[in-house]
Amino acid sequence: MNFKKPLILSTLLFVGMCTTKAQNVEEILNRGQIRGNFQLEGQIYQEDSVIGAEAVPEKYRTNAFLNVMYTNGGFSAGIRYESYLNELLGYPEGYRNNSGIMYRYISFTKDKLSVTVGSFYEQFGNGLILRTYEERGLGYDNALEGIRVKYRPVKGLTITGITGKQRIFFDLGPGIVRAVDGDLDVNEVIPQLRESKTRLQIGASFVSRFQTDDNSAFNLPENVATYGGRFNLHRGKINITGEYAYKINDPSVNNDFIYRPGEAVFLQTSYSQKGFGLVLAAKRNEDMSFRSDRNQALQNGLINYLPALTKQHTYNLLATLYPYATQLTGEIALQADLIYKFKKGSALGGKYGTTVQMNYASANGLDTTSANDGDTKRRGYNSTYLGFGEVYFKDFNITVQKKINKKFKGSLTYANLVYNQNVIEVKNNKKDVFANVGIADVSYKFNRKASIRSEFQTLFTDQDLGNWATALIEFSYAPNWFIAVQDQYNYGNEDAESRVHYYNVSAGYNSGGNRVSASYGRQRAGIFCVGGVCRVVPASNGLYVSITSSF
Repeated sequence: MNFKKPLILSTLLFVGMCTTKAQNVEEILNRGQIRGNFQLEGQIYQEDSVIGAEAVPEKYRTNAFLNVMYTNGGFSAGIRYESYLNELLGYPEGYRNNSGIMYRYISFTKDKLSVTVGSFYEQFGNGLILRTYEERGLGYDNALEGIRVKYRPVKGLTITGITGKQRIFFDLGPGIVRAVDGDLDVNEVIPQLRESKTRLQIGASFVSRFQTDDNSAFNLPENVATYGGRFNLHRGKINITGEYAYKINDPSVNNDFIYRPGEAVFLQTSYSQKGFGLVLAAKRNEDMSFRSDRNQALQNGLINYLPALTKQHTYNLLATLYPYATQLTGEIALQADLIYKFKKGSALGGKYGTTVQMNYASANGLDTTSANDGDTKRRGYNSTYLGFGEVYFKDFNITVQKKINKKFKGSLTYANLVYNQNVIEVKNNKKDVFANVGIADVSYKFNRKASIRSEFQTLFTDQDLGNWATALIEFSYAPNWFIAVQDQYNYGNEDAESRVHYYNVSAGYNSGGNRVSASYGRQRAGIFCVGGVCRVVPASNGLYVSITSSF
């Protein structure tokens, strides 16, 4: 299904609604508010045989987006125009050579009822059975197209109903998604508990996908249902949250068409007070790839979301060399995050205090054995519920942040990583990577406007491509200008000819709601991840320009 014809009809419908009762568009707009934003990313590509950057026939590629939203009391409407001519390297090819209005909606609220028609994003709980969202940096957008109704019969209770199809690039997937969710704030619904210091929220969800069985080899279920429940308990400094989800057997490309049900569980507890915070989390998911099209792979057509229990690093070497991608077929993961601030005036705190953050995360495969039933039940395997299989990923890191005086501050970070290339990058016969990473981040403030910041990073490993180093210097003149120079160097590569410098120079200017930035240099081939969702980024060299504006 192509979006362009429905787009014309929906736009005419929108204009027609605005002219109801002989009111012209100008009168209605004067009573409401229009806001939006624009973004354009473009790159001129150059061939660079040293880093493996191939020639691009178009020489220049762009991604562009424009959001326009109108609100007037309980009524709102919006559209998003997107253009990929052609898409930047690393974005899914499904966007290639396409432009159009890919997101449009009309919504209104009347008393206790809210209705949205068109495109929308929604999440139930942590997203174990439903989460639709956009992550533009990944080229990821799994919005639903259909109808959503929210009803609040009493204060503290929200019931949500959904039916629609899911966006897959510039089309809609074949599956029909139906969902209902109930979210209850127990303290609000029960008057006697409204003043209680213990707060409890609970919820339950049901999501179903219908897709015609068009497979000649297997008898596939056309209706696949998932359901789950969740809770959040809070009292004082302690918060505990948990969620469980179950999916009936869902043979698909992702699980080699086995008839095994899936399930996922997520638990997290946190404690916080002034100067101290602790978060402990655990997750187990098994065969929980849930898509609006059973024949899709990678990140395409996913209805649900399985969060990665790993720290979201921002430093270059930690974030781009060995990031973790959630394994949809199954994993068991743990994470602990602790932050402590030594008080001002103490021996370790000094004049301004000292902050220490420690984080540990691990992800393992499931402990499984083959079911040997390929010609009968096709369950594929048996698993031990609390058993840990092979190591997929481990990350221990510690950061110390310290302000020396009013002008100078810095931080030191150490990280130890274990990275399973065979699983995460789907590479065969590769050794696990064991890496140690050190980072120093220091900044100096000359005056209220001018400051300089520098990063020095190094990664040591005997596996994969060997040792790396990164250096960055950035000068800022608030609130308008910045300029930065960065170099990433693979100095430990066993192949002397591959000991390459990935240099990059960037600058930007901000003014009001507008921002223009440009960079020139090399980009290393690798994996870019956000929240455990990843895409492969090829090597490139050239001039990159970004323009953003909001109104």
